[in-house]
Amino acid sequence: MSQKYKPSKIEPDPFYNDILVAKFINQIMQKGKKNLARKIVYGAFEMIKKQANKDPIEIFKKALEKIGPSIEVRPQRVGGATYQVPRDVKGKRKISLAIRWLIGTVKTKKGKPMQEKLSQEIILAAKNEGEAVKKRINVEKMAMANQAFAYLAK
Repeated sequence: MSQKYKPSKIEPDPFYNDILVAKFINQIMQKGKKNLARKIVYGAFEMIKKQANKDPIEIFKKALEKIGPSIEVRPQRVGGATYQVPRDVKGKRKISLAIRWLIGTVKTKKGKPMQEKLSQEIILAAKNEGEAVKKRINVEKMAMANQAFAYLAK
């Protein structure tokens, strides 16, 4: 039997001492430039602190909670046809999808520095608004539209 891949344990980030923030920094990081990713995330958190006058970690976690989908569609092949089958989204996948969608929407916006775009999107997501939340709503609508194929779920 083949050995399963064991991911290395992620250390909490040094500034906020939070594992979720460390994962977020790792997702933003490109070409191994972790210091640049940290500057972007910490700068965005400082902007959130100034704008919202609340703990940025609290707002960040609330935003990820609002962005993460509760149900998604996964393709499943049955007898030569491929169906989009709705499935529940569990904890780790929910968080990783939320992080991925948040970063993706921030990267598509043009014109402002990354820190500013990231802080605005996190604040909007915490209020249940913004592009990342729209993505979640679209995914959940698709799952509800394909509810007829729910019996195919394993």
